[in-house]
Amino acid sequence: MSHTRRLVTGATLIAALAAAVLPATTAYAAPAPTVPAADMDGVENALKAAMTQGAPGAMARFVGPYGAQVRTAGVLDRESGAAMDVRARFRVGSVSKTFSSVVLLQLVQEGKLTLDAPVNQYLPGLLPDDRITVRHLLTHRSGLADYTNAMFEHTVPGFEAVRNRVFGYQELVDLSLAEPRTTQPGAAYSYSNTNFVVVGMLIEKLTGTPVAEQYQRRIFGPLHLKDTFYVHPDTKIPGFHVRGYLHPDEAGAPLVDSTEQTVSWAQSAGAVISSPADLNTFTSALMRGKLLSPELLDAMTTVTPTDTTNTRFYGLGLRRYNLSCGTQVFGHTGTVQGFYTYTFATRDGKRALSAMANTSNKGSANTALGGTLEAAFCGKKPATVKLRTADVDMAEQN
Repeated sequence: MSHTRRLVTGATLIAALAAAVLPATTAYAAPAPTVPAADMDGVENALKAAMTQGAPGAMARFVGPYGAQVRTAGVLDRESGAAMDVRARFRVGSVSKTFSSVVLLQLVQEGKLTLDAPVNQYLPGLLPDDRITVRHLLTHRSGLADYTNAMFEHTVPGFEAVRNRVFGYQELVDLSLAEPRTTQPGAAYSYSNTNFVVVGMLIEKLTGTPVAEQYQRRIFGPLHLKDTFYVHPDTKIPGFHVRGYLHPDEAGAPLVDSTEQTVSWAQSAGAVISSPADLNTFTSALMRGKLLSPELLDAMTTVTPTDTTNTRFYGLGLRRYNLSCGTQVFGHTGTVQGFYTYTFATRDGKRALSAMANTSNKGSANTALGGTLEAAFCGKKPATVKLRTADVDMAEQN
């Protein structure tokens, strides 16, 4: 037998033995893609960076394959000097929009309304344009002006004017309608709190109950969110909480304690109170399909760009950020006097981050806090190696 034939025979024998050992139906399974471990030191650095930009304190809680991990920095109360505590409650601002969206989408699920119907079909005569649909509200494409731009043109005086005021929904809509509209309905993204004031009106009209009751019955209760409340128009945050501090427009002016307020100027657009753990639970449950049908969750997570960077997008009351490592995270940001918030999760709901800094009207602090997302979801960045000049010369010769 030739050498070549012996090789062929040997290969055939090996293949036959392998076939005898492995069932015919066995298929090769590729290893599951690895998820980067959260860089909690990087998260902490982002919290400290927010402090260097004017936040008295900051905190973050990340939930992933290895359970919950937390980091804190600074103080939750400047007067007492108490350290920031991840168990404390705070005002989540526009994260409230995602809570409101879930309630409204559940009503869509129940056949109470449809996304592409005119708002005026359910709230006759409210808006000056029958082309504005429910979907336009949830995607910030209605063209309704944001009344808060004029309200808080001068930050501290504007806040003090509404700190203890109680608005009706109609009053807030009227403030918007007194301003020129920003776009034609559906033409472009233009963020406006007015949209989610109208969402609150829809919820109350269709259910016959206050939004507070719907939040509790549909989200807070089923998810056992023990630190999440809608207390409008009460001014206090119940229980153990963080104090919020507002930066005046004037550089160097002292911070204003803005903790107590009605948040009536926002209501269903921004008046929810929560904690990092509850926000993790909410965003994870939402992404896992525990609050909406697959069809409506798909609709909620179908997004369009909000700027020219092609890294930030908006769906139905939900933001999507595309991170540098390719990971996409869904959630919302929040700004209310004295508090910046980020709460995001991966699309499968298996990883979630909530972060808060107790200040506002200081954009650099908000940007720094956003660094927690990259650190938590993308992990440590590879170290860059600096080659010596001699090494470069040697490499160029080879």
